[in-house]
Amino acid sequence: MSKLLYFLATFAESGLSVFGIRGAYEQPAYTVLQTIAPNIEIRAYGARAAVETPIQGGNDGQAFERLFRYITGANTTGALISMTAPVAESSRMIPMTVPVETSGGRDTMRFFLPADVARAGPPAPKDKLVQIVTLPAVTLGVIRYSGWPTQAARAEETRKLHAALAQAGRMVNGPPVYFSYDPPFTIPALRRNEVALPMTP
Repeated sequence: MSKLLYFLATFAESGLSVFGIRGAYEQPAYTVLQTIAPNIEIRAYGARAAVETPIQGGNDGQAFERLFRYITGANTTGALISMTAPVAESSRMIPMTVPVETSGGRDTMRFFLPADVARAGPPAPKDKLVQIVTLPAVTLGVIRYSGWPTQAARAEETRKLHAALAQAGRMVNGPPVYFSYDPPFTIPALRRNEVALPMTP
Protein backbone atom coordinates (compact mmCIF):
# COMPACT_ATOMS: atom_id res chain seq x y z
CA MET A 1 0.00 0.00 0.00
CA SER A 2 1.31 3.47 -0.86
CA LYS A 3 1.72 6.08 1.85
CA LEU A 4 -1.10 8.13 0.33
CA LEU A 5 -3.56 5.22 0.45
CA TYR A 6 -2.34 4.29 3.94
CA PHE A 7 -3.02 7.77 5.32
CA LEU A 8 -6.34 8.04 3.49
CA ALA A 9 -7.45 4.73 5.02
CA THR A 10 -6.21 5.82 8.45
CA PHE A 11 -8.09 9.12 8.12
CA ALA A 12 -11.28 7.30 7.13
CA GLU A 13 -10.97 4.93 10.10
CA SER A 14 -10.44 7.90 12.41
CA GLY A 15 -13.58 9.56 11.01
CA LEU A 16 -15.65 6.48 11.82
CA SER A 17 -14.15 6.44 15.30
CA VAL A 18 -15.92 9.70 16.11
CA PHE A 19 -19.11 7.63 16.31
CA GLY A 20 -17.56 4.69 18.15
CA ILE A 21 -17.22 2.56 14.99
CA ARG A 22 -13.98 0.65 15.35
CA GLY A 23 -14.50 -2.53 13.29
CA ALA A 24 -11.65 -1.58 10.96
CA TYR A 25 -9.08 -1.97 13.74
CA GLU A 26 -7.62 -5.41 14.44
CA GLN A 27 -7.73 -6.36 18.12
CA PRO A 28 -5.80 -9.02 20.06
CA ALA A 29 -7.82 -12.24 20.16
CA TYR A 30 -9.18 -13.43 23.49
CA THR A 31 -11.56 -16.01 24.90
CA VAL A 32 -14.21 -15.05 27.45
CA LEU A 33 -13.87 -17.56 30.29
CA GLN A 34 -16.61 -16.11 32.49
CA THR A 35 -19.07 -13.20 32.44
CA ILE A 36 -19.50 -11.84 35.96
CA ALA A 37 -21.76 -8.91 34.99
CA PRO A 38 -22.87 -7.39 31.66
CA ASN A 39 -19.75 -5.21 31.64
CA ILE A 40 -17.29 -7.48 33.51
CA GLU A 41 -15.53 -10.48 31.96
CA ILE A 42 -12.68 -12.82 32.70
CA ARG A 43 -10.66 -13.21 29.51
CA ALA A 44 -7.80 -15.43 28.37
CA TYR A 45 -5.37 -13.74 25.99
CA GLY A 46 -2.76 -15.66 24.04
CA ALA A 47 0.77 -14.45 23.39
CA ARG A 48 0.88 -11.11 21.58
CA ALA A 49 3.49 -8.86 19.98
CA ALA A 50 3.53 -5.15 20.71
CA VAL A 51 5.63 -2.06 20.20
CA GLU A 52 6.16 0.04 23.32
CA THR A 53 7.71 3.26 24.56
CA PRO A 54 8.06 4.92 27.98
CA ILE A 55 5.79 7.79 28.94
CA GLN A 56 8.27 10.43 30.08
CA GLY A 57 7.20 13.16 32.46
CA GLY A 58 3.56 12.12 32.13
CA ASN A 59 3.52 13.17 28.46
CA ASP A 60 1.49 10.44 26.77
CA GLY A 61 1.10 12.59 23.65
CA GLN A 62 4.81 12.28 22.88
CA ALA A 63 4.70 8.54 23.61
CA PHE A 64 1.79 8.14 21.18
CA GLU A 65 3.68 10.11 18.51
CA ARG A 66 6.75 7.88 18.82
CA LEU A 67 4.65 4.75 18.36
CA PHE A 68 2.67 6.30 15.51
CA ARG A 69 5.92 7.24 13.74
CA TYR A 70 7.04 3.62 14.06
CA ILE A 71 3.93 2.22 12.36
CA THR A 72 4.09 4.90 9.65
CA GLY A 73 7.60 4.06 8.51
CA ALA A 74 10.11 4.97 11.25
CA ASN A 75 11.43 1.42 11.20
CA THR A 76 14.33 -0.34 9.49
CA THR A 77 12.28 -1.41 6.45
CA GLY A 78 10.08 1.68 6.16
CA ALA A 79 7.04 -0.61 6.51
CA LEU A 80 3.56 0.86 6.94
CA ILE A 81 1.80 -1.04 9.72
CA SER A 82 -1.94 -0.91 10.34
CA MET A 83 -3.20 0.76 13.50
CA THR A 84 -4.80 -1.64 15.98
CA ALA A 85 -6.88 -1.31 19.13
CA PRO A 86 -6.67 -0.94 22.03
CA VAL A 87 -3.81 1.28 23.12
CA ALA A 88 -2.63 0.00 26.50
CA GLU A 89 -1.22 1.72 29.58
CA SER A 90 0.24 -0.50 32.28
CA SER A 91 3.01 -1.02 34.81
CA ARG A 92 6.28 -2.80 34.15
CA MET A 93 5.52 -4.76 37.32
CA ILE A 94 2.69 -6.58 35.56
CA PRO A 95 3.66 -10.24 35.03
CA MET A 96 2.45 -10.20 31.42
CA THR A 97 4.95 -7.44 30.53
CA VAL A 98 1.93 -6.74 28.42
CA PRO A 99 -4.98 -2.80 24.40
CA VAL A 100 -1.10 1.98 28.00
CA GLU A 101 0.44 0.96 31.53
CA THR A 102 0.85 2.70 34.91
CA SER A 103 2.85 2.34 38.11
CA GLY A 104 1.71 5.12 40.38
CA GLY A 105 1.62 7.31 37.25
CA ARG A 106 1.51 6.33 33.60
CA ASP A 107 4.67 4.47 32.69
CA THR A 108 4.52 2.64 29.36
CA MET A 109 2.41 2.95 26.23
CA ARG A 110 1.92 0.04 23.83
CA PHE A 111 0.40 -0.58 20.43
CA PHE A 112 -0.41 -4.21 19.70
CA LEU A 113 0.97 -5.37 16.36
CA PRO A 114 -1.24 -6.98 13.70
CA ALA A 115 -1.04 -10.77 13.67
CA ASP A 116 0.46 -10.93 10.17
CA VAL A 117 3.22 -8.48 11.14
CA ALA A 118 3.97 -10.49 14.29
CA ARG A 119 4.18 -13.73 12.29
CA ALA A 120 6.50 -12.22 9.69
CA GLY A 121 8.72 -10.59 12.30
CA PRO A 122 8.18 -6.86 12.93
CA PRO A 123 10.86 -4.47 11.65
CA ALA A 124 13.15 -2.90 14.25
CA PRO A 125 12.32 0.65 15.35
CA LYS A 126 14.64 3.51 14.40
CA ASP A 127 13.88 5.39 17.64
CA LYS A 128 15.89 4.07 20.59
CA LEU A 129 12.94 4.84 22.89
CA VAL A 130 10.74 2.38 20.98
CA GLN A 131 11.08 -1.38 21.28
CA ILE A 132 9.36 -4.58 20.22
CA VAL A 133 8.09 -6.84 23.03
CA THR A 134 6.50 -10.27 23.12
CA LEU A 135 3.73 -10.58 25.68
CA PRO A 136 3.01 -14.00 27.18
CA ALA A 137 -0.46 -15.49 27.56
CA VAL A 138 -2.41 -13.98 30.45
CA THR A 139 -5.78 -14.15 32.21
CA LEU A 140 -7.41 -10.76 32.81
CA GLY A 141 -10.46 -9.59 34.69
CA VAL A 142 -11.87 -6.72 32.60
CA ILE A 143 -14.50 -4.05 33.21
CA ARG A 144 -15.81 -1.98 30.30
CA TYR A 145 -17.11 1.58 30.58
CA SER A 146 -17.77 4.66 28.44
CA GLY A 147 -17.04 8.36 28.91
CA TRP A 148 -13.70 10.07 29.34
CA PRO A 149 -11.00 7.78 30.80
CA THR A 150 -9.89 10.26 33.46
CA GLN A 151 -7.76 9.19 36.41
CA ALA A 152 -10.83 9.48 38.65
CA ALA A 153 -12.91 7.30 36.30
CA ARG A 154 -10.15 4.72 36.07
CA ALA A 155 -9.79 4.61 39.85
CA GLU A 156 -13.54 4.12 40.33
CA GLU A 157 -13.77 1.38 37.67
CA THR A 158 -10.72 -0.35 39.17
CA ARG A 159 -12.44 -0.33 42.57
CA LYS A 160 -15.60 -1.84 41.07
CA LEU A 161 -13.58 -4.51 39.27
CA HIS A 162 -11.64 -5.47 42.40
CA ALA A 163 -14.91 -5.80 44.33
CA ALA A 164 -16.58 -7.91 41.63
CA LEU A 165 -13.62 -10.27 41.28
CA ALA A 166 -13.31 -10.67 45.05
CA GLN A 167 -17.01 -11.50 45.29
CA ALA A 168 -16.53 -14.09 42.53
CA GLY A 169 -13.65 -15.64 44.48
CA ARG A 170 -11.04 -14.72 41.86
CA MET A 171 -7.50 -13.67 42.86
CA VAL A 172 -5.78 -10.63 41.35
CA ASN A 173 -1.98 -10.81 41.06
CA GLY A 174 -0.93 -7.42 39.71
CA PRO A 175 -1.79 -3.73 39.18
CA PRO A 176 -4.29 -2.53 36.58
CA VAL A 177 -3.84 -2.14 32.85
CA TYR A 178 -5.88 0.52 31.01
CA PHE A 179 -7.20 -0.12 27.49
CA SER A 180 -8.34 2.74 25.26
CA TYR A 181 -10.09 1.74 22.03
CA ASP A 182 -10.92 5.19 20.65
CA PRO A 183 -9.18 8.46 19.78
CA PRO A 184 -9.81 11.55 21.96
CA PHE A 185 -12.39 13.00 19.55
CA THR A 186 -14.80 10.03 19.85
CA ILE A 187 -18.17 11.02 21.33
CA PRO A 188 -17.72 10.28 25.07
CA ALA A 189 -20.92 8.21 25.43
CA LEU A 190 -19.74 5.98 22.56
CA ARG A 191 -16.19 5.46 23.82
CA ARG A 192 -14.95 2.01 24.79
CA ASN A 193 -12.58 2.07 27.75
CA GLU A 194 -11.50 -0.86 29.90
CA VAL A 195 -9.65 -1.53 33.11
CA ALA A 196 -8.00 -4.96 33.26
CA LEU A 197 -6.51 -6.75 36.26
CA PRO A 198 -4.09 -9.67 35.78
CA MET A 199 -5.34 -12.75 37.56
CA THR A 200 -4.32 -16.18 38.69
CA PRO A 201 -5.76 -18.53 35.99
